[in-house]
Amino acid sequence: MKAQVLLPKVFNYPFTYNLNIKGKVGDLVEVPFGSKEVIGVLWKNNHTDPKNIKIKNIKKRIGFSIEKNLVDFIEWFSAYNMVPIGLVLKMVIGGSDNYTKKKDELIVIKKTKIKKFKLNQEQSKALNFLEKTSNKFEVSVLQGTTGSGKTIVYFERIKKIIEKNKQALVLLPEIFLTNDFKSRFEEFFGFEPAIWHSKITQKQKRIIWKGIIKNKIKILVGARSALLLPFKKLGIIIVDEEHDSSYKQDEGVIYNARDMAITRANFEKIPVHLVTSVPSIETYNNICKKKYRHIKIFNRYEEYPLPDTRIVNLNINKIKNKFIADETLNFVQTYLNKGDQILFFINRRGFAPYLICKKCRSKLICSNCSFYLTFHKIKKKAICHHCSYEREIKSKCEKKGICEFLMYGPGVEKIFEEVKEIFPDKKISIFSSDYLKTKERTKIFFKNIIENKIDILIGTQMISKGFNFPKLNCIVVIDADFSGRGYDLRSTEKNIQLYHQLSGRAGRFSSDSLVIYQTLTPHDATLNDLIKNKSEKLLANELLLRKKNELPPFIRLIAVIISSKDRSLSIQGAREIKLKLNQISNLEVLGPVDSPLLKIKKNFRSRLLIRFNNRLMMQKKITNLLNGLRISSKIKLTVDVDPVNFV
Repeated sequence: MKAQVLLPKVFNYPFTYNLNIKGKVGDLVEVPFGSKEVIGVLWKNNHTDPKNIKIKNIKKRIGFSIEKNLVDFIEWFSAYNMVPIGLVLKMVIGGSDNYTKKKDELIVIKKTKIKKFKLNQEQSKALNFLEKTSNKFEVSVLQGTTGSGKTIVYFERIKKIIEKNKQALVLLPEIFLTNDFKSRFEEFFGFEPAIWHSKITQKQKRIIWKGIIKNKIKILVGARSALLLPFKKLGIIIVDEEHDSSYKQDEGVIYNARDMAITRANFEKIPVHLVTSVPSIETYNNICKKKYRHIKIFNRYEEYPLPDTRIVNLNINKIKNKFIADETLNFVQTYLNKGDQILFFINRRGFAPYLICKKCRSKLICSNCSFYLTFHKIKKKAICHHCSYEREIKSKCEKKGICEFLMYGPGVEKIFEEVKEIFPDKKISIFSSDYLKTKERTKIFFKNIIENKIDILIGTQMISKGFNFPKLNCIVVIDADFSGRGYDLRSTEKNIQLYHQLSGRAGRFSSDSLVIYQTLTPHDATLNDLIKNKSEKLLANELLLRKKNELPPFIRLIAVIISSKDRSLSIQGAREIKLKLNQISNLEVLGPVDSPLLKIKKNFRSRLLIRFNNRLMMQKKITNLLNGLRISSKIKLTVDVDPVNFV
């Protein structure tokens, strides 16, 4: 008897073997492949058998099996995202250690003391609303202002799911959020959650993988890739901070974990809950169309009010220092006098994002990327934030001698210096990915914040996501201008979400808190609507704008990036691919154009943008065409379905 076996390699089809053992679709099996023995999965028999090829025998079953619903999801995931199905399978079954190690590691559940939480009226209403989807697929959106206790609501939801011997998956957008989340989880459930992300050890991955496939692990908290783990009895999926763009994987296997979570829930016939303070534009659109159920918590958990807001007009306010106005400092000093913590927010890493020679006007640009180098004072080096290239800032001047660089624009390190000069007696720390690289350093940092050993924080966007700082009652946004910088279709949407999330960090346990927006455009309508907590009005306006201009979610986009070390090859390749794509009806192909970031990691990049009706599924036709192309080996194609960034 012949059978199909899918291998976890860069193939878009399974291979035919002789099945001389008992087995079913989804079983992990060992098969010969070339000169090696590899692990694959018994697949559906819907592929054409090869002719005139000697068919080898399946060696043995491994003892693990993935569920049929997951098999179906893998096929859909591959087709939708235009990814070889073998690579998707590799994400599901992982490395061979998962199933070849004979000794099964024990899953030790450490018991901790449970803290009792009592739901308020709004939370109880939200929980009852969510529980109406217990045994079927349905998308529900749990929206609540920051500090409203959304997490406790879905914890209660999860508790009832696992009591039925089912499993729960909680997705978080960023790895660094897991530490803070873990402590809240332990307080509620009384044990540690299983945590999955790229930074855990191979041994930890092996233990969790086995625990998931055997239904021994009931709750998994993880980043994007956790979505593809082989759950035995998945009962619910929670997507926390569903609006966060970090759910989009931009390298390797490119996909949007939020969207794929919804689809996997559909295949599993289970509920999925999207949790947010301000929904993504796609989610908001589906709420408006009644495709998603929606419940909102309006008030904070302990009825503390949202922070007051102040606009500091930089056009009329004298700035004694370089970036912080006197009026701002007056507010800050008031809160420091009360023993409160302060946050200065600037979404730029390093010391200065631009360095320009005052003599020859040359700029420090990465030799691998068409991108400015950022000066990091702590390292005394200029660094590329795309390829991590580093160099000294000494450079031969085109006019005479050595370049004398002027530094333009502030980063967190520059603001740190300025704040340190103003408040020399205060304990000040930087909250940035450059400073919180290790688990231990991050743990100490949060401990110091909670214990009020830090007076002032200087933070990037990282700090806006899901953290709970009890004494943080004053936030200063250094540059609040909505200037539409960058090449991002979603810049307005992201700004709305960012500043809403950021303001929610303040005053979570205080009736007196303040967010200060320093700006050169104090009458900007978007900024003022945001301050007045009119985020849904802003989303509605953005949705109308998208519809008028035929942009997502009203149209589907697929980006094709053609890259080569030879710029002329990337341009030529893009033109040839466009001619082929134009043969497919119902497609509009825009470009080719140079990518806004023309060169990344020494590769020049040209872009095509494919537009088509969002009710059509055109990926298969496009995949078949691209797979049939004969292009130079010096050209690399990257396909991004539903792109979020356009660099």
